Order: sequence, then structure tokens, then C-alpha cells
Amino acid sequence: MQRASRLTRELSLLAAEPPPGITCWQNGQLDDLRAQILGGVDTPYEKGVFNLEILVPERYPFEPPKIRFLTPIYHPNIDSAGRICLDVLKLPPKGAWRPSLNISTLLTSIQLLMAEPNPDDPLMADISSEYKYNKQLFLLNAREWTEKYAGQ
Repeated sequence: MQRASRLTRELSLLAAEPPPGITCWQNGQLDDLRAQILGGVDTPYEKGVFNLEILVPERYPFEPPKIRFLTPIYHPNIDSAGRICLDVLKLPPKGAWRPSLNISTLLTSIQLLMAEPNPDDPLMADISSEYKYNKQLFLLNAREWTEKYAGQ
């Protein structure tokens, strides 16, 4: 019951006052959500529209939602299956999830990660070293992927 009322409240707030460049909606069931994040200006993801899947566990908000990219993205912290390496998506001690966080906060954190990758905690080692040692090639590849998979 607590999960349902909290999710309903979060979704109506996301609909009324979405963070810039982010939309989120129900995909059938209350615990199956979809989101879209627009690639940030002055990033290689600019003009891209990235779709995400959000699965809300039974124990939410005491357990973080499982979020993954459905749109392929060339990024050191996001793997080919769309999984995201981000501390707020994991429970402590390894993660930083707290019940006070919400879906809006998580999506904003993912949007920030897109703009500022963390090459020191990569899921994709090859993309990470490219980001660190050949930034121009990384930017070229990321823009190409954005045009190919996230272009409108």
C-alpha cells in the first residue's frame, strides 16, 4: 500500500513538474515505468532521445528501482545491456540508495552521469580508456551512436 501511494504521488509530481529534459510515465502496471531523457546541450548526446525502463521492486522505497537504458548509448558507465553503474542505484554498503531518494532524483542523477561520465568506475573498460586517453574519438563515437540510435 505504501509503495503504491508513494509511486502515485511521485508520478503525478513528475507529470506536473518534470525535471528539465526528463519525462516518466506508467507502462501498464504501476511498478513498470518508462522514462525519456533528452541528451544534454554541449554533450555528445545532444538532440538524442534516450528511453529507459524502470522496474519498481516490492520493497520500494527501501530498495532502489532497477533502471536500464533501452536505447543503446556509448558511455563508459552504461553497458550494452543498458545497465547503469551509479551508486544511487545500489543499496549500501556499496551503493548510496536511501529511501528519501525518489525516481525524479534518480533520473536527474542519470542525466548528470550522461553529461559527466565517471571513467574511474566504468562498466565498459574500453570506452572508459577511450574517454580518458582519446577524448576526441570518444566524442565522435558517442555522437555517432546518438545519431544512429537516439536520433529523432
